[in-house]
Amino acid sequence: MSRMNELSAELDELKRCGEILIGISDTLRELFSTDVEEKSTSKPKNQKAAIKEPPEPAKKSISLTDVRAVLAEKSRNGYTADVKALLIKYGADKLSDINPADYEALLVDAEVFGHA
Repeated sequence: MSRMNELSAELDELKRCGEILIGISDTLRELFSTDVEEKSTSKPKNQKAAIKEPPEPAKKSISLTDVRAVLAEKSRNGYTADVKALLIKYGADKLSDINPADYEALLVDAEVFGHA
């Protein structure tokens, strides 16, 4: 019977690893689909017009890419379910649906994963 217990434990671990991989693939899909959308909308129509515009002052705001990097790392560390719950807490099914004003609070909430 102990062999069955070992097999059961290994199957549970395999299932957990599969769930983590699914979470990582979802995160990467969101990352790449958002990056493609951002790049396609940010291309200037006229190169000369883009050169003449003064550069915007650097802001210390948190970007979607910053949040995505932190949440992807948490997901890889086994907190995929916690990341999903956090997204739902902020009223979204995926990260790109989160209000940018909530990014800072979302990161603060995500920092407790693994420290509690």
